Amino acid sequence: MTSTSRDRDLRSQLDTLTTEAFRPELADVDRLPTLEIARLMNAEDATVAGAVAAQVPAIAAAIDAITERMARGGRLVYAGAGTAGRLGVLDASECPPTFNTDPARVVGLIAGGPDAMVTSVEGAEDSPELAESDLAALGLTPDDTVVGVSASGRTPYAVGAVAYARGRGALTVGLSCNRDSALAAAAEHGIEVVVGPEFLTGSTRLKAGTAQKLVLNMLSTITMIRLGKTYGNLMVDVRASNEKLRARSRRIVAQVTGAGDEEVERALATTDGEVKHAILVLLARVDGPTAARLLDEADGHLRAALAAAGS
Repeated sequence: MTSTSRDRDLRSQLDTLTTEAFRPELADVDRLPTLEIARLMNAEDATVAGAVAAQVPAIAAAIDAITERMARGGRLVYAGAGTAGRLGVLDASECPPTFNTDPARVVGLIAGGPDAMVTSVEGAEDSPELAESDLAALGLTPDDTVVGVSASGRTPYAVGAVAYARGRGALTVGLSCNRDSALAAAAEHGIEVVVGPEFLTGSTRLKAGTAQKLVLNMLSTITMIRLGKTYGNLMVDVRASNEKLRARSRRIVAQVTGAGDEEVERALATTDGEVKHAILVLLARVDGPTAARLLDEADGHLRAALAAAGS
């Protein structure tokens, strides 16, 4: 196929995508006052949550499947290009400080590698082979999950990642912002959040990017809730890597136990700053090693550990 015919074929594909559609009513937006542009853009953004809501059953089904595999030691891997890839890397990078996960448990892959986080890497998104190479380096197992992320739902890197992962028995999820996408079709769990044409034609870092961020938030956060990384809505697995997080750790222990500052400090010192362990020490009246054993036997679930301790 010649470059001209490839270009023609791609243009034909883009013409069918709602995320690429032109909005004639916004053709003169650059002539409007700044306040009016801001109001129009804000009104567009307000529609995103509703589009995500329509996909909540599909999102929940994917989360249950992801959780089942991660509970067996599997990994959650995001794969995308451009904005979609950056959002996956962002979500993955926030799991260790928020949920105290091993950085290898939630991984973000972006077409073109780390350089693509800050600059465009020529041709990277067009290469399914690159996705296969990136995933092969991880040594996928059937307990892993690969989430392909692409606003258009046709990005070769994301589709290639899902196809490769599925061929190796991993769970696959396809997150796109167009109906009947190749990405959703390639995955076991298709999530298609149709946000409609963008405020700036084809600029999918806008509504599509917001929708993808919301869904990725749900995938990681609810999976971690299911894995026992929270107690109610408290981040009891938070990693206290700075003064703000150390203060949050103390606050969480106090909120759950009702203990005073000195008791909280002693419990955290006894458990090397581990919030869950400190809560067990205070509520179950056990020592640090016993708290660690109870949590290990409960697979890290604080409620189950407390129940086992009779608290």
